[in-house]
Amino acid sequence: MRTSLSAALAAVLLVLLAVLVPLSALAAWVDLEIDNTDRYVAAVEPLASDPDVQDIVSDLITDKAMKQIDAGPLQDTVRDFLHQAVQSFTTTDAFRTAWNAANRTAHKAVTAALNGDGGKAVDIDLAPVTEQIRRQLLDSGVPFADGIPVQHTDITLLSADHADQLRHTFRWLRAGSIWPAVGTVLFAVAAVIVAAVRGGPGRAGAVRSGLTATAVVGLGFALGALVLRAVIAIARNRVLAGVPGSDHDAAAAVYDALTASLRTTAWVVLGTGVAVALCAVFARMWAGRGSSVRT
Repeated sequence: MRTSLSAALAAVLLVLLAVLVPLSALAAWVDLEIDNTDRYVAAVEPLASDPDVQDIVSDLITDKAMKQIDAGPLQDTVRDFLHQAVQSFTTTDAFRTAWNAANRTAHKAVTAALNGDGGKAVDIDLAPVTEQIRRQLLDSGVPFADGIPVQHTDITLLSADHADQLRHTFRWLRAGSIWPAVGTVLFAVAAVIVAAVRGGPGRAGAVRSGLTATAVVGLGFALGALVLRAVIAIARNRVLAGVPGSDHDAAAAVYDALTASLRTTAWVVLGTGVAVALCAVFARMWAGRGSSVRT
């Protein structure tokens, strides 16, 4: 009966940790990264050097400009020339500065979507980038640069319907902040302590029970990390499913950049959980061997 009960309690502990670990990580991520403008911008800043992002920005700005330019039979030649000039600019420090400015503004759209402004997509408005490119190309004497219109040119990160679907979840995660993570750690420690206290007569029984609970906790954290990794992948597919095809690669790059810390957390928790579980198992085996020798 005792063994059956212990197995049942271990299963319950595993399930609880498999749920609490991803929820804790997601709540902390929303609080520490998504809600923080500086951390948000820092996360997407490296994308200024991403070839997919540079290509999409160049295509969007060039396409907008060519709608304002009539070069007759030389239209394709002018487009190629202008596209090359714009793409060359995307490799400069000035582009990275403009990219950060655009994303700082985009963060307002992200927080607005999470705070309850319904029916709005989350976009990166490339107007700051376009303005900087136009000024740079004009200063360099690039022909037709004056035809680049400084207007809203957006990369869609999250469609309006998907933003509406995710809003309720993000409200709960924001309300939790870092406290679910603190609570999960305290719960795991309490489970080990209770197991040790109720582990049976004598110090040896308490140690064995405590080590068993520690192994279960380690496995629970590892299982929770795998669940978190699966949630990230599923959410990625759902989010990108609502993004226009022309913006898909850029939106995917932004999503991956914003969730990079979550993926790192998942692997760290997974590795730590497995290590703790293995150490606890070996320690329990050693403790059991020591008890047998003394007997």
